[in-house]
Amino acid sequence: MTPELQSRQTRSLCQLAPVIPVIVIKDLARAEGLAQALVTGGLPVLEVTLRSEVALDAIRAMSAVEGGHVGAGTVLTPDDAKRACDAGARFAVSPGLTDRLIDACQEIGLPLLPGAVTASEVMRAVDAGYDMLKFFPAEAVGGAPALKSLAGPLPKVSFCPTGGVTPKNAPDYLALPNVVCVGGSWIATDADTGAGNWAAVQERASIAAGLTRA
Repeated sequence: MTPELQSRQTRSLCQLAPVIPVIVIKDLARAEGLAQALVTGGLPVLEVTLRSEVALDAIRAMSAVEGGHVGAGTVLTPDDAKRACDAGARFAVSPGLTDRLIDACQEIGLPLLPGAVTASEVMRAVDAGYDMLKFFPAEAVGGAPALKSLAGPLPKVSFCPTGGVTPKNAPDYLALPNVVCVGGSWIATDADTGAGNWAAVQERASIAAGLTRA
């Protein structure tokens, strides 16, 4: 799968909803219920970060939820990509981009949403065939104004900003012409996930799904 095809597929996924929940699963027993609440609330694309011991099993469990598109986040190495793909991940998200990761995702046919924040990083990603990128860590590197500044010289590149995105500032990002969606962790909080409070998760998902994009 070429980077160009990967970008088309990740772009299609990003267009399904204005917000992609960024999830850290600590209790495997909560995975399926959480996915169901998010999908029912209108957020079908889920990013499960590889930051816990049960992340891969959680991807397997959440992938069984009808209507969901589950991917792996914090994919840093070819081994991460392969293990995520074997667990059923539909896509991979990385904070950056390396030649080894490009080759691995191309070899196993796993769509990749790579990260870039500077003009040089974005240009390198474009040279490699990627025009749908993650902008991370969004708030720490200047937020919506910084991302807006990239739209002028790089108008054909689109982004999913992640990192410090909240219900308060998400509309600022989504108003930008080069933003397709945002990634956020506020929808599935540790407290509600740990308590199995799916009604609260679904309500926040429903509100997020109603956010307006440019």
